[in-house]
Amino acid sequence: MTEMEILIPEEVPVMTLPDTAFFPQALMPLHIFEPRYRAMLRDVLASHRLFAVAGLDPTKVGQPGAFEPPYQIASLGIVRACQKNDDGTSNLLLQGLCRVRILEIVSDTPYRRIRIEAQSSDPGASPEANEGLRGEVARLLSVKCRLSEADSRQLVKFIRSIQDPEAFVDIAAFNLCSDQALKQRLLETLDVHDRLRLFGARLRTEIEQLRLAHKLQGKLPDNRVADN
Repeated sequence: MTEMEILIPEEVPVMTLPDTAFFPQALMPLHIFEPRYRAMLRDVLASHRLFAVAGLDPTKVGQPGAFEPPYQIASLGIVRACQKNDDGTSNLLLQGLCRVRILEIVSDTPYRRIRIEAQSSDPGASPEANEGLRGEVARLLSVKCRLSEADSRQLVKFIRSIQDPEAFVDIAAFNLCSDQALKQRLLETLDVHDRLRLFGARLRTEIEQLRLAHKLQGKLPDNRVADN
């Protein structure tokens, strides 16, 4: 199956997962162990290899009749690799294809199936403006990487090499955004320029916090505390 042959079905299985925002182009490893998802995976691998991943909406948890309420914007992915284990579980690698809007939950048995509508992004600005903003966000990622204790240099280097502004911000947000609410907001933002702007603003805030922490620990001169 080539990329040109992938048709988006009107109805697909979905995993609804807490603290998760899955993005187009991103690669997500998943361990499949629940019986319902084992059944889902068997059916998916026997057909188009497609299923969606939606975040669990915490604002709707506990509402009457709300079973694992999903956010309305999710991503459709394709199984790129799958290994079945001796105990019946499976490990797979899912690659995001596109944003989708959940129109309806069709069924929850034996696993959840949803009716979807693909969502297209809008550049929101000229190619030159988006490329300029992509470059600024890439710079901020490097600054944050230098200030952080976590060793993410190779990941940041790879993400900085992605030239397409939309793919860049989606993969960066999926891998490097620690604010789950913001990740979902970025997933729901179809305007690429706004997506870059929102992520850049968050990075500036995190950099300021890291610089202040370094200053309090005596690791940074006063004149670099607010240097973004």
